[in-house]
Amino acid sequence: MHLDWRAAILWSVVSFYMIDIGTVAADDLFSQQIAPILSVKCFPCHNEVKSEGNFSLETRERFFAGGDSGEVVAVGSPDDSYLIELITGDAPVMPKNKPPLSASEQKLIRKWISAGASWPDEIRVTEPVVDDLNWWSLQPLHAPTLPAISDEDSIWARNEIDRFVVAKLRERGLSPSHEADRHTLIRRLYFDLTGLPPGYDAVNAFVHSPDPNAYEKVVDELLASPHYGERWARHWLDVAHYGDTHGYDKDQPRPNAWPYRDYVIRSFNDDKPYSRFVLEQVAGDALWPNTRDGIEATGFISAGPWDLIGHAEVPESKLDGKVARNLDRDDMVTSTMNTFVSMTVQCARCHNHKFDPVTQEHYYSLQAVFAALDRTDRTYDVDPTIAAQRRELNDKLAILKSRQTELAALVEKLGGEDLADIDRQIKEMGQIQSTGEYPAYGYHSEIAAAQDVRKWVQIELESPLQAAKIVLRACRDNFAGIGEGFGFPLRFRIETAADANFTTDVRTVIDQTQTDFVNPKIQPVEFDLPASEPFRYLRITATKLAERSHDFIFALGELAIFDAEGVNVALNRPVSALDTIEMPPRWQKSNLVDGIFVSNESGETLKLKLADLQQQRQQILEHKLSAELRAQVSQVAAELNQVNETIAALPPPARVYGGAVHSGSGAFIGTGHQGGQPREIRVLGRGDIQSPGKLVNAGTVPIIPNTDWRFQLNENHSESDRRVALAQWLVRHDNPLTWRSIVNRIWLYHFGRGLVDSANDFGRMGELPTHPELLDWLATEFRDGPQSLKQLHRKIVTSSTYRQASLDRPEGIERDADNRFYWKMNRRLLDAESIRDATLQVSGKLNTQLYGPPFQDFVIERPEHSPHYEYHLHDPNDPVSHRRSIYRFIVRSQQQPFMQTLDCADPSESVAKRTTTLTSLQALTLMNNQFMIAMSKHLAQRAIEHSDDAVEQVRFMWRQALGRELNDGERDELVNLVKQFGLPYAARAILNLNEFVFVD
Repeated sequence: MHLDWRAAILWSVVSFYMIDIGTVAADDLFSQQIAPILSVKCFPCHNEVKSEGNFSLETRERFFAGGDSGEVVAVGSPDDSYLIELITGDAPVMPKNKPPLSASEQKLIRKWISAGASWPDEIRVTEPVVDDLNWWSLQPLHAPTLPAISDEDSIWARNEIDRFVVAKLRERGLSPSHEADRHTLIRRLYFDLTGLPPGYDAVNAFVHSPDPNAYEKVVDELLASPHYGERWARHWLDVAHYGDTHGYDKDQPRPNAWPYRDYVIRSFNDDKPYSRFVLEQVAGDALWPNTRDGIEATGFISAGPWDLIGHAEVPESKLDGKVARNLDRDDMVTSTMNTFVSMTVQCARCHNHKFDPVTQEHYYSLQAVFAALDRTDRTYDVDPTIAAQRRELNDKLAILKSRQTELAALVEKLGGEDLADIDRQIKEMGQIQSTGEYPAYGYHSEIAAAQDVRKWVQIELESPLQAAKIVLRACRDNFAGIGEGFGFPLRFRIETAADANFTTDVRTVIDQTQTDFVNPKIQPVEFDLPASEPFRYLRITATKLAERSHDFIFALGELAIFDAEGVNVALNRPVSALDTIEMPPRWQKSNLVDGIFVSNESGETLKLKLADLQQQRQQILEHKLSAELRAQVSQVAAELNQVNETIAALPPPARVYGGAVHSGSGAFIGTGHQGGQPREIRVLGRGDIQSPGKLVNAGTVPIIPNTDWRFQLNENHSESDRRVALAQWLVRHDNPLTWRSIVNRIWLYHFGRGLVDSANDFGRMGELPTHPELLDWLATEFRDGPQSLKQLHRKIVTSSTYRQASLDRPEGIERDADNRFYWKMNRRLLDAESIRDATLQVSGKLNTQLYGPPFQDFVIERPEHSPHYEYHLHDPNDPVSHRRSIYRFIVRSQQQPFMQTLDCADPSESVAKRTTTLTSLQALTLMNNQFMIAMSKHLAQRAIEHSDDAVEQVRFMWRQALGRELNDGERDELVNLVKQFGLPYAARAILNLNEFVFVD
């Protein structure tokens, strides 16, 4: 069925062009009729990348060049053309492994060859583009009419859902099952809506309640529970592929991811309208910039894996950096479109989508939406009052800084060179006080493999003169632990000359080449020259280099040449060298004579120098500035200081890991995009970053008729305008996918399968809906109502369809073995989180604290580089880890073994529907895992505290775990277990029952 259907879809591309050959010119014949046939039927195997038989039809030249079998077309003679031989006959050779060309297609190709096989040079055959919207999920969304059903079925049907379901069942000769018993129903409701089991008292009260609305009251109670948000947030985080580490090679922790998780929980508990929920996650920081939810919601954009090396360690200018960012944007696009509209646009990253109306241009236009974003921590205030206060103070701060800048420019102009020199010295002195070192270190030669390699550096003076003293100062650098004296040569000589090449009047004034010089640390090395001849150039040649780290270098912090009056004539003079490492501001030749060097001056001395400089500055200001201007400067400085103190006194802002615009700070120093502006996005040939093509602007996919898929934005639009445009497109009333997608997800989690079981893919490669009318009815009701997820839950779980028993019936198995049409309820294995949380609750150890940072059920080893997350070192009795599983610290590279065995979601990929397995390893884990053993002991201890009678003890544990009374046979078996192996073993047995880990 699929093959025939796909062929029909692709044929629609060709048939569109089928017109009378006599009405078109030769060139048009090829472009309108022949090229589409070649594109659909031949291109996949014969292109520039995959050229089977060494034959490609991507260009005219390659086509007529033929392949391994020579020419394929004899122009003007179809009967002599090898191409006709391949595509005709009883068993055509081509297309290989595909249906043969139709008679009309063969006829067209024969006529084309007869007419001269015209192929305009500018035309390239490319892969086919599916651009029609003739697909169920792309049709406009309209509320269908409720199906007519019999009087008998009307009695069974509690709401509209049941009418659609029973009508479909009757079409297939099936009938619904009877309602499940009350014990089964309340257990089903509790796990579906809160992920926790009902207590024995709650079960008992419901089972024996005479209230005809008892079921509905339990539903409302559970929907109002804060545990509802915890349960349904876990489903959403599966799809958003949320994790608390980055993933990739280093898999470093992501300590501020959790506020997004809490945002999702809170949004479900608050029953936030779905449109608002979508808008916030894509563009909340732009639409509601001053709200907690508006900022925390951007964690959706950055929830997935992130390549720390490719982003924070590799510059964006390098190929690997470009690749990493391309993949990062791909994740943002994929996550957004898979999650909200169930569309696999990522298939178009390397080629046009084979089956859905998405071209590479559409895909890269979506990348352009996120072109300025990176993943990093964002700051915000949780308290709206504090947020408003901080905004007001920051606005005032900006005004004062602007005024201070204006005044500083005026002061600088009036102060002249004297003030500029004093300010430079104050800045340098202040930096020494705060960091203990200047940013400029000195001169550094290139690295040598041997110690006896000669290196030299020289100074050119303004004119020939006599020198009285030469002073050398060493560098300080903690590379390889060397510290003070870094790079100072062991042996060296100092020479003077009249020319730069040292060929005229060369004299050796200092010779330290026979013995090793003692490392001077940061003490000055002074050489007196009482009888120096005049010279223009002075060179220091290192003849035995200093060891660095298994290699050798020559480095100097400062060189000063003093004349008879004590003036440093080398200050800021030109410097040349045999070789040099230029890495400003730390290493560069000019640093050698900049007058800046490391000294051993005490902090008190520095304070005195700084005070003296400040006094000199004040004298200059008093001399050159008016009293009025000085008063203005002082007033602005005082106000700035006051505002800064007030800001500092505010509670520290919170942080969330989200999508953000930055200009290269923090982890992005040297790697971030310039100025935080959107990157230029181009269509990449075959998805290759080295094959950029057409420049694209922000846009989406063309699935809404009569709507431009390109976003109409102002020329000077901001980055966030792009995301706002996409967010608003997602929640458009006439977007056919958004509303179908979310109601299908909710249905899937209640029944174990979706109305469309490929919840992330509503395209032609996905599943077809089993109940398209029901899906559209739910979608329109949801879209046109308050968009309340809680109301949607209530509608589903109060239906007779949901309340059915899960027992098999022969006619149902025969006609619908997979229960695709819901003739019963599906019996389901609890997910990993529900098993763990239920175990904690039954054992009496569950901590129900809401929200906050995640707990860690592991010990981290080697945290500084590539952490090892060692789960076996964790103590399962640690009360910190007894919170609900939604608050667990989720590691991407090393998942928790207990949870992974029980099929928890892989946080590195979007999981629309979890894989459910039944394995012996699961049984062994539930019996022998240290967590289960520890919780069994706690359950046994609760039983001991409840009673000292063995029968009462096992009855207590049974009630806690299963919410019902045990029968005589169950009681006797458990008592025998207690006698043979002890109470904790009996507790383990109860926690391993199918009844505990399955919900009927």
